[in-house]
Amino acid sequence: MSNKVFYAAAGMGVKRQGQALVAKDGFSARYDLDRVRGIFSRPEHKLAGESYVGRVLVLDAAKGGVATAWMLHEMKARGIVPEALVLNAVNPIMVQGAALADFTMISGFDCDITREIPNGALVEVDPTRERPFIRIV
Repeated sequence: MSNKVFYAAAGMGVKRQGQALVAKDGFSARYDLDRVRGIFSRPEHKLAGESYVGRVLVLDAAKGGVATAWMLHEMKARGIVPEALVLNAVNPIMVQGAALADFTMISGFDCDITREIPNGALVEVDPTRERPFIRIV
């Protein structure tokens, strides 16, 4: 399965590599995370109790509102942040937040990316290419 590449419709940020943390669940920086301890804290989230720090998050969709934008920025400023965010679908607020935080994010696949990337796999995310991608290393 290594070197398998999945192309995204859009991306921003810089090339990143890390261990994937994968779930068929959404992502809200406000409601899903303990941003001080660096873990998923909402008990109903499929990644509850897992650390997101330095991991490449591979999740279904962005959720939440305006608070997500400044929360991503604050997380990045404190260094308690995922390595990158890979989503099947984003919303404009998440795009704003990623841009404000200078955060690596890609989204928009021809498949359900949460089913294609194995949890724990080493992945490379490159949003700088003409066709942004995630690759299993």
